[in-house]
Amino acid sequence: MADLFDTGPGTKAEEGKMPDRHRPLADRLRPKSLAEVIGQQQVLGPDAPLGVMLASGSLSSLIFWGPPGVGKTTIARLLADESDLHFVQISAIFTGVPDLKKVFEAAKIRRQNGQGTLLFVDEIHRFNKAQQDGFLPHMEDGTILLVGATTENPSFELNAAVLSRAQVMVLERLGTADLEALTKRAEAELGRDLPLLSPARSALQDMADGDGRALLNLIEQVAAWKVDGDLDTDALSTRLMRRAAKYDKSGEEHYNLISALHKSVRGSDPDAALYWFARMLIGGEDPRYLARRITRMAVEDIGLADPQAQTHCLHAWEVYERLGSPEGELALAQAVVYLALAPKSNGAYVGYKAAMRLAKKSGSEPPPKHILNAPTSLMKEQGYGAGYDYDHDAEDGFSGQNYFPDGMDRPELYQPVERGFERELKKRLDYFAKLRAQRNAD
Repeated sequence: MADLFDTGPGTKAEEGKMPDRHRPLADRLRPKSLAEVIGQQQVLGPDAPLGVMLASGSLSSLIFWGPPGVGKTTIARLLADESDLHFVQISAIFTGVPDLKKVFEAAKIRRQNGQGTLLFVDEIHRFNKAQQDGFLPHMEDGTILLVGATTENPSFELNAAVLSRAQVMVLERLGTADLEALTKRAEAELGRDLPLLSPARSALQDMADGDGRALLNLIEQVAAWKVDGDLDTDALSTRLMRRAAKYDKSGEEHYNLISALHKSVRGSDPDAALYWFARMLIGGEDPRYLARRITRMAVEDIGLADPQAQTHCLHAWEVYERLGSPEGELALAQAVVYLALAPKSNGAYVGYKAAMRLAKKSGSEPPPKHILNAPTSLMKEQGYGAGYDYDHDAEDGFSGQNYFPDGMDRPELYQPVERGFERELKKRLDYFAKLRAQRNAD
């Protein structure tokens, strides 16, 4: 995937053959030094990782992780310039094993001649495990300094061996101030201001969604319009299609957004929960997936503090199945609001996990014989069912007998909170605990 200000692996001499007026604006505005790069000061600043590396002259292999259009290719190219390394760019999409061998052989020859090689690998996550392993010996012996670029989480997509030999640098989507600075730089290059009113200018930057290359492409379109006066937001929206929000239903963005939705519900913030719910729908998420996850939230985070929460989610799910899209999504949105404002408890969830741990630890401990049925005479002779107290015959309908394996200390797995309906359940739990203690003492 190409990156901000990138036009491929062509040389500067080749670029000079094309008149400026025919070159894309993004190409004409490509920074000529790291100081000209807009944004990414968290890695490029004097005290930031790359700034420190360059100042000390100890550049190491790197993985640039970030969304499209934030400068991954540009920064890699400029690092080669400032480190006096030969820059080679390949794409994992179009490069096979024979091509890699040629790249490594050429890098070895340069090294013998005293010239290092910075190998920039775009979409590095698209290489398979064997191909990624192929970089390791050349990284270790200094034949190449690897700079990989990926839009996917390196923790999931790259080999541990590659990650152990490279530092991951997180590049962020461009913020409002960065996009405005890029807009001004584009206007200076064009020699005129964009024909947009201030709200329309902001709307144009919003359409870029943090992608600098996308913004420059939009600016180039607007600058080519022949209009009288400045356009407002409605006129701009009529002429330009808004970019689709970045969302990968099977990638990290999917998990990031469902995590944001879940934590907003848990944090009792219905506005934030609705926002992330809408973001996922706009991104094309399957509403059935959202219905399932919303129901999971009711079980995990509301639990018995509001037993109706699960029922509400299941009814919303059923309404969606009956109405379909887009009307059915409203029922799911109502469930999201209900969950966000419901009393919260993970008492049953924590108790369940504690019970699972205890069950695994205790192995095959049998139940106490007094609570086992004895359908045969042999089982009766073995003491099955002997001494069992039928709770309905006991005072208060509660015998207080032990139901855990003999010899096991009684655990406290379920600990309700003082919120919602669980406040009532806590009273009942405390009541039975008191009765149990009395009966066992007697």
